[in-house]
Amino acid sequence: MNSVPADIGLLRSPREVLFGAGVRTALPRIIRAHGTTVFICTDPVIVKTPGFQDTLHDLEAAGLRCTVWSVTEPELPLAAVHQAIAAARSANPDVLLGFGGGSAIDLAKLVAVGLASDLPLSAHYGENLVPAGLVPIVAVPTTAGTGSEVTPVAVLADPARALKVGVSSPELIPAAAVVDPELTISCPAKVTAFSGIDALTHAIESYSAQPRTLDFAGKLPVFIGSNRISAALGLEAAAAIAPSLAAAVHHPSNIEARVSMSYGSLTAGLAFGVGGTHLSHALQYPIGQLTHTPHGLGVGLLLPYVMEACLPTAREAFTELGQAMGVAGHQPDEAAEATIRWVVDLRRRIGIPHTLADIGLHADDLPRIEELAGGVARLVANTPAVDPQALLEPVLRNALNGASDIFPAPHLTSTGVTP
Repeated sequence: MNSVPADIGLLRSPREVLFGAGVRTALPRIIRAHGTTVFICTDPVIVKTPGFQDTLHDLEAAGLRCTVWSVTEPELPLAAVHQAIAAARSANPDVLLGFGGGSAIDLAKLVAVGLASDLPLSAHYGENLVPAGLVPIVAVPTTAGTGSEVTPVAVLADPARALKVGVSSPELIPAAAVVDPELTISCPAKVTAFSGIDALTHAIESYSAQPRTLDFAGKLPVFIGSNRISAALGLEAAAAIAPSLAAAVHHPSNIEARVSMSYGSLTAGLAFGVGGTHLSHALQYPIGQLTHTPHGLGVGLLLPYVMEACLPTAREAFTELGQAMGVAGHQPDEAAEATIRWVVDLRRRIGIPHTLADIGLHADDLPRIEELAGGVARLVANTPAVDPQALLEPVLRNALNGASDIFPAPHLTSTGVTP
């Protein structure tokens, strides 16, 4: 694997990761290891599902006292996070359970921070500003995409900030992750598509992230760039997601596709939780805020434009990713381009828009987006390029117009998912 350092590696993960169909039955045992009083973060849809109701019954039958917070909102507005923290203080839990999509799991992480600190939540924005000794978090994802069940990151929307903000620290990594693909079967097609392309972006961006020279004797950044361990996990994730995402979108009861997507999302989360993501994510923060579009839609739309811009530095990484994803039948000097074209076709098949114009942006929006994205230094610095800041403007311009030197616009404009 010549595109990443051969002698450097780092893995941060929960103390226990359980994966497979039906493993949610282990939750009473896992939670009881941390205490008997549970505060559960979920959302109004998931709380009504049989998977959640059966789990709640099992927890209560095991003698666990459960408080259910089922009003988790998408994108986690700060005021809603404060409400959840106040409710959790009243419950005084021994353990927090995030059960749902990325927002529910991120909320459990932010509640843990709020319970541990009397400071405003804004005091913890950024990297490595979370106190030690959080209430243990157990994470159960019901989508295959964010990887939040294994990552050191939580994201929320603060009205005082122009962008969504992140709280990033290894202290946020859940104590246990229980990844049961059966819980994703009821996930709607659009959510499957948007979360799935997000997971693929995690795999591709973590694998191609700029390697760093680090002082391992000192305090490490949360994201250290591509390294031997994260790269292996990124390739594993890409190989699992590539043949499965479209099948999971169009055939939601296909359990093999669901298992593969959950595994891919998990391994991609382990990869980017250390290696980090880069330009697609940095640009999506202001784009998502301006357009009120889902995170996965934004990063999936941007991904091929970012890959094309990074090609001079990341050609070998994209070639290796293509090999893992089964993109075959091309000359070696065209393999990286073929991988990018494959991503464009996948987006079309699952209903991801092709241009920023498709989601309502205009040319006069681009300078402000460029300015805001350029301020997301921890992601921009991860970009495999000599001058990452110089890529922001051409990526935005090409993504607005659908312009590319190596891939054509899809024949069909994708405006949604057709089941």
